[in-house]
Amino acid sequence: MGEVRFGILGPLEVSGGAPAAAKLRGVLGTLLVRANEVVSVDSLIDELWPESPPRTAATTLQVYVSHLRKALGTADPHHGRAMLVTRRPGYLARVTPDELDSTAFLALSRRGHRALREGDFAAAADFQRRALALWRGPLLSDIPHGPLLEGAAVRMDEARTTALDERVRAELHLGMHRELVPELHELAAEYPLREEFHTHLMVALYRCGRQAEALRVFTLLRQTLVDELGIEPGPESRRLQRLILAGDRELARPAPDARTTRGADRALPRPDPSFAGRTGELATLDRLLRAAASGGGGEVIAVTGMPGVGKTALAVEAAHRAADAYPGGPRLLDVRAAGRLPCPAPGTLLVVDGVAAEADVQPLLPLGCTLLLTARRVPAGLPGLRTVLLGPWRPEETRGLARLFGAHDADGDHREDALRAQEAEEIAALCGRLPLAVRAAAAQLAARPHWTPATLLTRLRAEEGRLDALRCGDLDVRARLRAAYEDCDDERRRHFRLLSLLPPGPFDAERAAAALGTGTARALAALDTLADDRLVEADRDAWRLPELLRLLAAERLADEEDPQTVRAAVRRVCLAYAQDAADPRRTAGPDPAAPARLARTAYDAGLWELTVRLTDGLARCARPDAVAEEASYALALDAARRCADRPAEARMLRRLAELAWRYRRFARARTLLGRALERARGCGDAEETGQALVGLAELLLDGGATDEAAQLLGPVLDAPAATRARFDAARVRALVALAQEGPEAARNWFGTCLTLADALDEPALRMYARRSLRALDTGAGAGFAAVEVRPGLWRIHQGGPFAGAPRRVGEPCR
Repeated sequence: MGEVRFGILGPLEVSGGAPAAAKLRGVLGTLLVRANEVVSVDSLIDELWPESPPRTAATTLQVYVSHLRKALGTADPHHGRAMLVTRRPGYLARVTPDELDSTAFLALSRRGHRALREGDFAAAADFQRRALALWRGPLLSDIPHGPLLEGAAVRMDEARTTALDERVRAELHLGMHRELVPELHELAAEYPLREEFHTHLMVALYRCGRQAEALRVFTLLRQTLVDELGIEPGPESRRLQRLILAGDRELARPAPDARTTRGADRALPRPDPSFAGRTGELATLDRLLRAAASGGGGEVIAVTGMPGVGKTALAVEAAHRAADAYPGGPRLLDVRAAGRLPCPAPGTLLVVDGVAAEADVQPLLPLGCTLLLTARRVPAGLPGLRTVLLGPWRPEETRGLARLFGAHDADGDHREDALRAQEAEEIAALCGRLPLAVRAAAAQLAARPHWTPATLLTRLRAEEGRLDALRCGDLDVRARLRAAYEDCDDERRRHFRLLSLLPPGPFDAERAAAALGTGTARALAALDTLADDRLVEADRDAWRLPELLRLLAAERLADEEDPQTVRAAVRRVCLAYAQDAADPRRTAGPDPAAPARLARTAYDAGLWELTVRLTDGLARCARPDAVAEEASYALALDAARRCADRPAEARMLRRLAELAWRYRRFARARTLLGRALERARGCGDAEETGQALVGLAELLLDGGATDEAAQLLGPVLDAPAATRARFDAARVRALVALAQEGPEAARNWFGTCLTLADALDEPALRMYARRSLRALDTGAGAGFAAVEVRPGLWRIHQGGPFAGAPRRVGEPCR
């Protein structure tokens, strides 16, 4: 994209000239730090004005972005202005990896890390040198840092330090210990609490024949840690001290290039002490592995599941538990690393990690070993294959995860801020109970002492930043999920993206067909294929997009799909759900917030009529929290205005008023009902006119003005047709009678309610009328303490019906 290049690893640099104004530099720097991700307006305002933003902050920010677009357009007339994209709830800087030094640094550093892990020390050192050469100073050192930049600076400095550590480690393997001694002295002084630089210096000095100086480094390190933190050096530092004291010969020379053994099998890693749950799966694998051992081997067992679900961890744990059944012991082979075939001893259990296809396993079958595979897709072509499908942790398995998040002091005691069990459960739920994601969240908390559990939960609750929060060092949930996505062909990737338009939770093939724009049969075929790829979960007749995969799909949809295609798909999905939302007999689905979420999506797409229709369905769902409900009705009110739907305006004003009434905000309710009545009369909507009058009568009743309330209800009760407004008027009139005259007077009006409910064929209203009539029989008299003022809505009173104010003023009705 054009010729503009950006540098943030040091002072801000823009090829063609960076903007001179400090605020413009702040906006651009913040967007570049989160390149290709949406940065919310609120986050940008917090960054620019961390203490006290002006009242016009949002408008001023728009002006800054406009000026930046002009500046970038000048630098690159073809593509510069398009680099800054407006995308709810903020802005996005669209850059390619080679246009930004920080992305180039991270890419080179990852390649260096991979080379080091594979034992290619020359390549590892080269990649990390090139990565580190991109740094010109601290991140955006010429721009004041607010909370977002401060966090990014900490993260990038940690990444730089890690790259430095791995470069030194690789160069030590290459025998460059003499050249490294001066630099390591500087690093040990610059990072007095980082043990790895001290241990590298100890190794370098020891290999130079300076054993006493190496031991002196350990002594100074220990003194610093004891004085500053009250702790002893870690086990690796202490082990190194013992080797130097013993004059270890192996330590005195660099390790050989590990590439000569790449691909060979190796001993199984030790059991993971933090392994949790999976009781049922372990029992199944233990039974299968022991049966295979007793049969002489040669069996093939596969653990399959979505990326990050913990397939390798489960296989390793199961192999350790069944090891006593295998005389040759368990061994591990990563087929993703090229190399010679293993030559295992008889009676070996070979754990084969990272199987992508049957071809990875076919050469191993003649070995006669029991093979325990880990694979995302089922390698179905293998003879006699037994499969264990692994899903996310079950809810009950997450209750013991608090130990993953608890920090310990030197004595092993939990810190005071260790997470409580319920916080761990919420974190696990926000991570989709995906083990990799939960571990990434735990790593974030451990790596940032200034974060509290509340900080972590806040980051995870925000959907737009959740995948960012689940990235710490090598633990990158987005990258793991993205690799599975990129492994699919174009059609499957497109289907996966479009499914993100469905609300969270289970969906059927008809809903999927609406999202994909196909018939049901083709949608089922697409879902089966995505289920094979472990990008969707199948559960009998329902399907589900796992939560973190749903977030990834939404990101990919925004970045890769044409806006007109997305808008058409949004329309199809909203129409499918709006039909159900309009059915009064349909019960709330598994996610009561689905209509509200879809209404928001429709509003963002400019589909005003669908926004209103979906919000109408919200009234029949289990109620979300009051803030979300009020936001939904306010959004639909604006949509109704935009499409000039006056009855819908009146309806949304009335629902906002009902919400205010429920939460005892009577003045706001009265104002909104007055506006609703004006709109309804203006467009001749008799039903909404009646409902507004009923709402105003309820307010009068709450204030003790029963005569005025009864008078206001008269015109609605006189209407000839059986309408919902007339039913509600009879309901309120019964409450007025109960307050004025007693139960017998109310009985007639509740009887009218029953008659109208039968005429309307509304079971919920019929049950309400019958409950109210029974309550008159069982609780009549001045001792009445509670009244069901609306279906399912009770109000508690002191000394009888409407004899005084509710017990808890300011609380919602019970």
